Parts: sequence; structure tokens; C-alpha cells
Amino acid sequence: MRESIGATWILQLVIIFMLIFVGFLALTINYTRAFRMKNEMLSFIEKYEGVNTKNDKNLGQSGSIAQINNYLMYNNYQTMGVCQHGYYGVNNLNSTSISPADGKSKYYYCIKKNNSKSATFPDRANYEIEVFFHFNLPMIGDLFTFRVNGRTVDINFPTDDMK
Repeated sequence: MRESIGATWILQLVIIFMLIFVGFLALTINYTRAFRMKNEMLSFIEKYEGVNTKNDKNLGQSGSIAQINNYLMYNNYQTMGVCQHGYYGVNNLNSTSISPADGKSKYYYCIKKNNSKSATFPDRANYEIEVFFHFNLPMIGDLFTFRVNGRTVDINFPTDDMK
């Protein structure tokens, strides 16, 4: 009788440590995926020198927002979160519309323009971006939503559609 109670207790400990390990692994994988997406989104903003929705007659929509949305759709990004005041958010990956965040609605990602003027470059700015990811465990589901933040380098003459 004593050995069966001891074996049950050890089995419960093994199951608890396995759950902790699986949770840590799930958190790490989701964070790595969101971090990679954030870096790619920042590179699109730097490549197109701002947040813009250029429309080319031959290429169609070819601005940074269109490229970011296509990248997120291609990678099956579905996580949404609430943007803070002062940010702009995208709540539809099929269009290039970007709207000011109201602090209540959910968006796929958030962008904020920070002016960093200098005497040489009066229009210099950089952009902050927020991407969301879920912490979910198998059989339990989504537990928390986290944010991954990033910032571009200073862009001397940004061309953007943000007010």
C-alpha cells in the first residue's frame, strides 16, 4: 500500500513538471514567432521610409502597410490586442486602412510615430510598433496576451499617411 501511494505521488510530480516544461516551451515558441514578425515589420517600415499606403497603377498596393499585411496573412497571424492611446492600429489585414486607436478596439498591430527633429533634419522621425502574442497551453487554451515592442532607426525624411 505504501509503495502505491508513493508511486502515485511521484507520477503527479512528473506530470506537473511536464506541464511546466510544455508551458515554457509554448511561451518561448510564441514569443520567438512574434519577435520575428515584429523585426520583419520594422524592416518594411524602414525600407519604405515610413508608414504609407502607396498605390501604383502597375503594382497595385505597394506601401509598407500593404507589405506588412501581406506578410502577416502569409504567416497566418491571427492575434489581436488593444492599442494604447497615441497609436494607430490595423484591424483588417485585407485593406490598407490605418486608424487611430481608441483604447477599446482590438487591432492586429499598433504603430506610433515619434518625431525626433534636429536642426539638420526637421522632419526626422522613428516608429514604434507593437505586435501581440498569446500564451496558450494545449488542452487549456489561451491564458494571456503579451506585447512585443520595437522601434525603427531614425528616418530623415519619412513619407507616411499618419497624421
